[in-house]
Amino acid sequence: MPADPPHPVDASSTEGSAGRRGPAVLPAGVLADAGELLRALAAPVRIAIVLQLREADRCVHELVDELDVAQPLISQHLRVLKTAGVVQGERRGREVVYRLVDDHLAHIVVDAVAHVQEGK
Repeated sequence: MPADPPHPVDASSTEGSAGRRGPAVLPAGVLADAGELLRALAAPVRIAIVLQLREADRCVHELVDELDVAQPLISQHLRVLKTAGVVQGERRGREVVYRLVDDHLAHIVVDAVAHVQEGK
């Protein structure tokens, strides 16, 4: 059976002095950007927004209705997610419809939620 291709982070692994493969040291900028992304996902309302957008694209009023959170707060959280590159909005008439930029981000959130639920 063929081996799985290496994960992008593991692809540049280095040989340790004892012949063991250790994780590569990533550039500080990459680590800082990953930290910023995780901070953008860290608020409970933003996690809920990502989970909603994982199911379907939504406009602000739909998120307000689904999450029972005030419109200004939803807009503020969407702004943080947009700045972090997690979501993007597309104007359709008088509304802006938001969607996830890619599925990688939804997987981070889904895995975190699953991990917490497994521990309870």
